Amino acid sequence: MLEKGDRDGTLLYSAARGDGMCGRYTLTVEQEGLEARFDAQFREREFAPRYNMAPGQELPVITNDDPDSFRRLEWGLVPSWADDDSGGLINARAESVDEKPSFREAYERRRCLVPADGFYEWVETDAGKQPYRVGFEDDRVFAMAGLWERWEPETTQTGLDAFGGGVDDETESGPLETFTIVTTEPNELVSELHHRMAVILEPDAEERWLSGDAGREALEPRPVDGMEAYPVSTAVNDPATDEPSLVEPL
Repeated sequence: MLEKGDRDGTLLYSAARGDGMCGRYTLTVEQEGLEARFDAQFREREFAPRYNMAPGQELPVITNDDPDSFRRLEWGLVPSWADDDSGGLINARAESVDEKPSFREAYERRRCLVPADGFYEWVETDAGKQPYRVGFEDDRVFAMAGLWERWEPETTQTGLDAFGGGVDDETESGPLETFTIVTTEPNELVSELHHRMAVILEPDAEERWLSGDAGREALEPRPVDGMEAYPVSTAVNDPATDEPSLVEPL
């Protein structure tokens, strides 16, 4: 359970229902194109296009300590000081990201790029919530500003070792690495759908974001130029559904 004034972002369980921003996104490009776009490599397992990337999943990001590689981190940031690994935060507000306890240290030391080519938003209608996909008209891949963290479980001594100074046994299965997506005020397009939007970094700001040279001035809403939004199937509501038909316009 999070402590230290933990209500600093959108909780994982909320976005899993389609309630949070940014709570789902897509990355439909093939691995070769993705590696070329960011000049980084997948060094562990291969990447396949994704159409419904959801909180709690291990997803590819580029971290500041290894900018030449894609790493898979779990979406839903758990601060290093948290009591346990529950209640991950999927979003961090740009306006306070350098102040809030959940994100302050990550903002200073652990930044990442979150590659995407679209994200989903839900609009309330008379017939229920209608999902929309937001992206660029030319289907370009972009980077959302992110932060990452490493949470490590406490260790305890069990059995006779607790009395004899033996080896500690971990109560959990090792460190957990997680990330969150930074959000800002919406531009004119997204404001018709939601009151927040993911920070889309300009390509020339991506390296500066990773290095820490870019501050909050890089977290302004991305201009509408070249962007589009269109309704998609409510099948995207189920995070277990991940297929090309999800990104097709209705």
